[in-house]
Amino acid sequence: MGLFNRMGIVVKSKMNKLVNKMEDPRETLDYSYEKQLEMLQNVKRGVAEVATSKKRLQLQRSKLQQSMEKLDTQAKEAINADREDLARLALERKSSLSIQIQGLDTQIEELEKEQEKLVAAEKRLSTKVEVFRTRKETIKAQYSAAEAQVKISESVSGISEEMADIGLAIDRAENKTEDMKARASALDELIEAGTLEDFTSSGDDIDRELAKINAQSGVDSELARLKREAGK
Repeated sequence: MGLFNRMGIVVKSKMNKLVNKMEDPRETLDYSYEKQLEMLQNVKRGVAEVATSKKRLQLQRSKLQQSMEKLDTQAKEAINADREDLARLALERKSSLSIQIQGLDTQIEELEKEQEKLVAAEKRLSTKVEVFRTRKETIKAQYSAAEAQVKISESVSGISEEMADIGLAIDRAENKTEDMKARASALDELIEAGTLEDFTSSGDDIDRELAKINAQSGVDSELARLKREAGK
């Protein structure tokens, strides 16, 4: 297979994928149904035209038949009047009309057969169109339901992915919060142990030292009082 042939196949394949992506099967089904209705309408028009032509020939035959009956009456009157020449003329015209009537009968019979064929075809096509319409509506309903399901599934999938991202963010926030709480607790312990100065407390270094002396003096006074009470 040549290079151009392979390129042609690739292009056709991509075009088919693009068409399939853009094509809405519901629109395609509706279009096919409309075309079938047009064909059915054409057949019905054909039936009507054949029936009209047959009726026109039947009216023409009826007129010729009336003319024949009149000529037959005229021939009898001519014989009664001893006018054989007129009787012969009337009968010759009657014979000519009879031939025309035979031709019309043949045409009418052919049109009758054609009309029967068209009527049968119309019935068959009408049945097929109705079956197609029912199937079309069923397929359209199923497609719409499947399309809605896909959209719902895509929405749920999107929500699930978003919730997963939110869950990761919450985990990170909780971890940072725990780290911050642990750090704060450790700092509090260091401050209480005197390793770190608590700059958030009021007063300066001198105040803190005086407070320690006062506290120690109070302890010593309390200890002396207890000794005196114990006789020591």
